[in-house]
Amino acid sequence: MIDKCKKIELLAPAKDKECAFAAINAGADAVYIGAEAFGARKKAGNSIADISQIVDYAHKFLVKVYVTVNTIFYDKELDAVEKLIWELYEIGVDAIIFQDYSIFEMNLPPIALHASTQCNNDTLEKIKFLKELNIQRVVLPREFSIKQIKEVTSNVNIETEVFVHGALCVSYSGQCYFSDFIGGRSANRGDCAQPCRRKYSLIDDNNKVILPYQHLLSMKDNNLSGYLQELVDADVTSLKIEGRLKDKDYVTNVVSFYRKEIDKLSKKLRSSAGNISTDFVPDINKTFNRGYTDFFIDGQRKCFINPLTPKYIGEYAGIVNSVKNNRLFLKEAKRFNAQDKIVYFNSNGELNGTTVTKTDGNSIEVLKKEGISTGTKIYRNFDSFFYKRLTTAKFIRKIPVIYDVFKDRIILTSSLGYSVSYKLDEDFEKADNIENSRNSVSKQLSKLGDTEFIVENIDISADFDLFMPVSKLNEIRRNLVLQLQKETKENYVFQTRSFPETTPQYPIDELDYSYNISNSQAKYFYEKCGCVVKEPSPECKKIERQYSLMKTKHCLRDFAGICLKSNPDSRKLFLKDEFGNKFPLSFDCKNCVMYVKSPTCK
Repeated sequence: MIDKCKKIELLAPAKDKECAFAAINAGADAVYIGAEAFGARKKAGNSIADISQIVDYAHKFLVKVYVTVNTIFYDKELDAVEKLIWELYEIGVDAIIFQDYSIFEMNLPPIALHASTQCNNDTLEKIKFLKELNIQRVVLPREFSIKQIKEVTSNVNIETEVFVHGALCVSYSGQCYFSDFIGGRSANRGDCAQPCRRKYSLIDDNNKVILPYQHLLSMKDNNLSGYLQELVDADVTSLKIEGRLKDKDYVTNVVSFYRKEIDKLSKKLRSSAGNISTDFVPDINKTFNRGYTDFFIDGQRKCFINPLTPKYIGEYAGIVNSVKNNRLFLKEAKRFNAQDKIVYFNSNGELNGTTVTKTDGNSIEVLKKEGISTGTKIYRNFDSFFYKRLTTAKFIRKIPVIYDVFKDRIILTSSLGYSVSYKLDEDFEKADNIENSRNSVSKQLSKLGDTEFIVENIDISADFDLFMPVSKLNEIRRNLVLQLQKETKENYVFQTRSFPETTPQYPIDELDYSYNISNSQAKYFYEKCGCVVKEPSPECKKIERQYSLMKTKHCLRDFAGICLKSNPDSRKLFLKDEFGNKFPLSFDCKNCVMYVKSPTCK
């Protein structure tokens, strides 16, 4: 039985204003978006003016807007960061998502703060520290199981945000230095080159190949849609969809899907307002994914990666029985449409693609057939019929309102509980035809057009007998709508952050490069919290010794079938890239964690 008062937030990504509006209309309770800088996605920046428009639209439906300011900063950037946070506060942004602790040495407005997963919030002690800083929300590591999530929610009175869908980093967030090491593009600065999506071989210390050249670090995409009830029961605050580089179609489809799935549990779980009408039927298998995994949510190790390709192969669509010219004869075939796109692996294991030009029962004609032969498995990664429905789909989000019409006043009340009224103090004549007059009142008051409101009911009192000109009714309607919009905006509830009276002690005494300290203010803050800062982040100073480039729950020993828990094996293991670089691997078997280390030599 779901608690009637319990609410859970569906949090959607927004690359830009178009994606934000699409997410809101499709049913998001909140959106997160990057500003022009410091947002952990260099290619997804937005102006203050655009974010302001998003805020204005979102708040009509009690939808919250969070802005990512979650890179690490250099000293020369600190003034600009502080200025940006003030600008975001002044336009009504609901919260800032941060990584760099230097912000606690800034002159901040009382805006709510959310600790990004890049803060490496991986222990109960660190989360308790964030609570002592009066942080409103902690974004939990993707690696957490339901059991670990419950440990947080039952021990710390803090909002929790959990990733439920989208791309997975193979490394713990904030703990990956691979991209920075190989090419100077820092993940903690929003410029990851994604070396995890490249091919590697797994070899031992005698150069014996254990796993041949393939995508050994390329994670499948996250999909926790089967665990929504468990997450609700765990008292999670927010369910987060990953994807600030995704386009409008992706956002619309995925948000719509999760909105429907959450509403199946109970529509009372919604933390925002507005009824959503659409005839679109979402399907998360139709938009980009690398195959799905529920990762570590159940605490069980499984295959987290897709070693064949980091690309989207789509749905299995059949196997080739025979090929004649450019026509493929299939068995187990799905229904195809012209302009569908298909992909397949050629004899070299490379992913190729082509376009369907004609269909006829169990055969299809394709634009090109190179690499296709009898036995080739076909996958459809673009369903033209589905995308036509997706791109033309209408989503209408409206706040229900009711009118109460009396002889002396008209009252407009929204489902949010706000009421406004218009006093009928004009000298109206008595209607010659009362029924026609009442019909005219209903017709004109119902014309709410492209406002955020939709009429649910108009109740006209039995003694209403006035004749009111259409022009006057239109004037009254506009007046009431403006009043109601103003009332909604003025009563919007913002979270605010109070500033702690004392500085809490950080739960770790000595901090190395992995705490991503890249400026003097962050260093000063940690020192106030009782820490000894031994070294800055690798972005600030090159680390000469061997160090961890990646900390991950994905274990290549397990994937290769040589887990040390069941198969004692003293060999040292390495990842070997296309250039011949060898990256040593180490294993913390007690905690089921693998580390990718920097090479001892190249």
